[in-house]
Amino acid sequence: MSGRSPGEAVWKFSEIVAIPAVRERWEKVRRYFFLRESTYDMTHRCNIRCDGCYYFNGEKQFAAENNDPAAWRALMAAEKERGITFAVLAGAEPSLVPELCRVCAETIPLGAIATNGLTTIPREIDYRIHISVWGNDATSKAIRKAGHMLDRQIANYQGDPRAVFVYTFTPQNILEAAEVTRRLALCGQRVTFNMFSAPVGYAGALRHTSQSLAATAEMMACLLADYPESVLFSPYNIVAHTHVLGLHALYSCSYPRMNPSTAVGLGRSFRQYRTDLQWDRGAACCVPDTDCADCRHYAAGSAVVTARMYRHATDPDTFSAWLDYVDTYLAVWVRGYDKGPNLCDHPVTPPPDGQ
Repeated sequence: MSGRSPGEAVWKFSEIVAIPAVRERWEKVRRYFFLRESTYDMTHRCNIRCDGCYYFNGEKQFAAENNDPAAWRALMAAEKERGITFAVLAGAEPSLVPELCRVCAETIPLGAIATNGLTTIPREIDYRIHISVWGNDATSKAIRKAGHMLDRQIANYQGDPRAVFVYTFTPQNILEAAEVTRRLALCGQRVTFNMFSAPVGYAGALRHTSQSLAATAEMMACLLADYPESVLFSPYNIVAHTHVLGLHALYSCSYPRMNPSTAVGLGRSFRQYRTDLQWDRGAACCVPDTDCADCRHYAAGSAVVTARMYRHATDPDTFSAWLDYVDTYLAVWVRGYDKGPNLCDHPVTPPPDGQ
């Protein structure tokens, strides 16, 4: 797409966005630059217990649980007042406290809920629903201690336009992704991809290696090609999340836990509230207690990669790859946003810092 030979003058941003397809996508995504997220642990209860769970690591699991809808409504009103426009509800399992999720959605209308999908979230809570999948039913039984999990998840969210299934790749379930994605596609479900990112101190078999990262990248590319109508992903998503370097090393993490600046962006606005409605800036990130050096989490990338727009505005291919990433992120996270065709159909090397 670049149309220039090596050694020619560098591209100006105005020249890049003058390309019709790039301009159209740029105008589409920039309308959502008003999004400002924070995350909220809704409960410390869960109906399953998974190996390598992020929630049951660190101190947040021991926070007292505030189940008062009025307190949650006051918190969300204060969050809206300070400029938060997007709420990510997580915890252990937020579907166990639907009345609190309803309060959040009534106050901040844009948001997403991370759930294991075993309990149906009422339809009037019109957030994106992210349903975690860690393999086929046999693997889910072994790792998540829940039988027939995919069957139950699909049954609970069949025909639900809020649902996005999030397949988390581990070294052990790479081949299973083909059968799971095929089944989800046949059921009319949308699916995106995540990478297992080890919690602090985790030494189990789910931590990725350079070999498993390469194998995952190959599988993701095959599934994206085979199921373009069902898979919400792009070639640059594959690069960013399966690189031997983690997201922080590639892009410099914007979340307060790794970013001391309070001047702009997530360093100023992001908070991660625990079940007692308190937050700790020193621990605040989208997936607390992750080993930052190993972080390739889809939720982290949604903010970390998208925040590096100017680093990618060097030529049409690199900027198109970034636009594909943002287009994917919005389709995954924002209810009612439809992903377009990827502009860049090949891998692009992440640009270095300072570019």
